[in-house]
Order: sequence, then C-alpha cells, then structure tokens
Amino acid sequence: MRRPKYALTAYDADAEDDEIWALCVDAEDLFGDPPAPARGTYELLGCVPEGELGKALLRARADGSAPLGTLVLEILDKDAERVETWSLEDVRVLGDRPCARDLSLRDLTVEARESSHNPFDYPQCPPLSPGYRLLGAEDEPWGGCRDLAHVLDPQPDLLEPPVRLLGCSPRGALRTALDAGEEDLGHAKLIRLDTTGAPVQSAVEGELLAWIPSARGPGLVDLTLEPWSDRPPTAAEEVWKLWDDGRPAEPGLWARCGAEGRRHWLMTALERRETGRPDAEPGGTYHLDGRHIVDEPGFFCALGEAVNGPGGYFGWGLDALNECLRGRWGARRPFTLVWHDAETARACLGLVPRIDRRPWTFEELLAFLADKGVDVRLA
Repeated sequence: MRRPKYALTAYDADAEDDEIWALCVDAEDLFGDPPAPARGTYELLGCVPEGELGKALLRARADGSAPLGTLVLEILDKDAERVETWSLEDVRVLGDRPCARDLSLRDLTVEARESSHNPFDYPQCPPLSPGYRLLGAEDEPWGGCRDLAHVLDPQPDLLEPPVRLLGCSPRGALRTALDAGEEDLGHAKLIRLDTTGAPVQSAVEGELLAWIPSARGPGLVDLTLEPWSDRPPTAAEEVWKLWDDGRPAEPGLWARCGAEGRRHWLMTALERRETGRPDAEPGGTYHLDGRHIVDEPGFFCALGEAVNGPGGYFGWGLDALNECLRGRWGARRPFTLVWHDAETARACLGLVPRIDRRPWTFEELLAFLADKGVDVRLA
C-alpha cells in the first residue's frame, strides 16, 4: 500500500483526540476554489444622481455603460439619520429611465457585486424611511434613491461533486459499520498527513455517503464524502507538499507559493503552531527577511518566520497581529524588528488594485507597528 496522504477521523467537535476511521492513499475532487463573486443587476428606484454617479450616468447614456466603482447605500430612518450601510462593488451603470412613481426622478440600472463585508444579505429600510443616501467609497455624496430592487438571475447554482477517498483502510467504528452493512456511516473529518503520518492540516468535514471496494488493493475501500465545510483551495496542495516532511526547517519556502498559496500557508502555520511554549522575553530583536514581501500575505509569512522560525506564525492580518502582540504567540512587546531589504515592500505593498479593500501600504504598516510598541529598523 502506498503512503497514505490523508487520515479520516470521527467528527466530534468536543473531542480532543479524534478516533481514526481510515487511512487513505489519495483523494479526488477535494480542492475547490471559491467562485468569483457573483455579479447581479440592481435598480436604484426614485434616484437623484449626483457627483460621480451623475457623471457615470451621462457616460452610460453615450456609451451604453460606464464603470463607477464602489457604491455605498446609507440606510436612513424616518428622520433621515443613518441606520446602517450596505455596499455594491465594481459597479457599472447600464442606463436609466423615468421613475414611474415620480417623473422628476430617475430609475437607474446598474450591474455590480455585493460586498463581502455587508452586514446582511439585502438592505431594508425601516418604516417611514425616505430611502437611501448614496455615497462613494470615500463618503463622497452621490445623491439618493427611494428604493433598491435586485433583478434575480434565473441561472441555477452549479453543484460540486462529492469528495472521493481512494484506497482507504477502514478501522474502528467505520470498519464495524461496513461489516454490518449499515447505511449511515457517520460524520467525518479528513486530515492531510505528512510523510511520517503526522497531521499537517484539516482538509474538509462532511458526511460519509457510500463505499465500494477499491481497485488499489485487497481489503481497501473507496469512500464518498459529501462536504459541509469549505473545501481547501487548489493552492493548498502546493503548500502541503512543502510541509510534507513536517514543519519546514528551511526559511523562505513560502516564497515559492503564489499569492493564494501564501494565504493558505498562513492558515497551515496557524494550525500547526506550537502551543504552550512561553514567549521570548521583551526587548528582543527579530530579523525580517524582506526580499519576497510583495503583498500582505508575504509580509505575514515573513513575520511569522522572523518571530517563530521557519513555518512560524505571528498573525495573518492586522487584527490577528494585534492579538499576537498581546502575548502567548512567541514574542512579548516591546521588541525590535530589523526589516531587511525593506525597499521591496515599500515598492509593492498597498499598490495592487482592489475594489473591496485597499491593502495596507508600507508606511501604514510601519505606523501600525510603532503604535503597538514594535521598534522597526530598516536595513
């Protein structure tokens, strides 16, 4: 039997040590990148367009459509005071027509995607509300509208295939269930293993639906798992290969990964971090290798390595970094961070265009660290 890449364990949210149900040689249809954010068509009803929204409408009338960017809808109460905000991103104005309720107003049609940061699925104004105040991403006034309508897309959601676990050697409760011919095989968690059989990272959780004898050897079975958790991204495979021999001993391996791989590296490092190890004493000095810091994930990969060694973790975003700086994650402030080859980050950070959230710039990161008691010295 080939080296198993995965262990299938009983899913028990309260158990400290999961019971191993099977070791599996491989898996098919495991990885799944989230689909691109869906774009929809929306109508701004009873609209008075101003500012950039008005300009975009004029361009749309001349050219057929016009880009606008982020449109913030400020939900108003009966006194025209803000209740909450709800945003559309990557907005494109498609056209307009007279408002049927009030011919002095316009109904605008736009194409956009909903912001992932919206507090709820769809905005709803309270009773007696005049509607929405329309703003740009920097709170520039763009007018107002009385209502918002979503033109529903009739296209059905695409179904993902279940995960197939190949060449599995069942044991324990799963072996008992298979021998008894039970249809309900239970809920399970799939874990990626390194070459020594130690866990690298949880891959997916779900329900075991079926099994068949495996062509990979006598006594082995192929199992069908229907996930209820998110599948790991395709970039996880390149990260897991770099962790195949256990926690990396060589620095900088994360730099071999693409942008999505660097993001997943941080999640792997978080899951495999050493717990219970005391923090280093305050006043220490850590050296940040900045040669490959070309984006935010790269900064946090390098920072985790600077503080806790290759494969180390010290935050995956600013909120997580702020938590790490409070202690119990390897270092206690104040401390000194020597940032080598800092010009790479100065030239790259914060400059990649984003619609939903602009990445932090090099200068903003320096200001954040200084405010948290980290003395950054550029080298």
